[in-house]
Amino acid sequence: MAAEDSGTSDRAAGPPLPRVLCDTAELAARGGDTPAGALWKLAEPGRQLDANVVRLPAEGRVDTHTEPDLDVLLLVLDGEASLLCTDGERPLRAGILTWLPHSSTRAVRAGADGVTYLTVHRRRPGMRIQSPQAADRLRRPVDDTGDRG
Repeated sequence: MAAEDSGTSDRAAGPPLPRVLCDTAELAARGGDTPAGALWKLAEPGRQLDANVVRLPAEGRVDTHTEPDLDVLLLVLDGEASLLCTDGERPLRAGILTWLPHSSTRAVRAGADGVTYLTVHRRRPGMRIQSPQAADRLRRPVDDTGDRG
């Protein structure tokens, strides 16, 4: 992608710098010629967010699911889709920004020409190996003050 910024990874250690990651208009313009799935993923080291540009083919679907932990923003970049929720169906088209709160049940069904969309959410923490003592502290009951005994 022409808009991608190579960054300054060879500079002296310091805080990360803002940079251009991709051109979503270019990704969306590929339309039906693009294979289904993730077209782009945020992969910056040390990031606090996850983001993906996803392409669903005509009448493609993300099956019904519930995300228990993370709020998700979904921005339609190209095409049309339906957001299927427990309280009904919402039409989505290019430019529509949707909040998918954690614990909500939803599915996405692409329209006749498919859909390309961006999702952004907080990054899930990786699994960590801890000492047995640390695991024991997590298993202790919490008292009325919120302290672990």
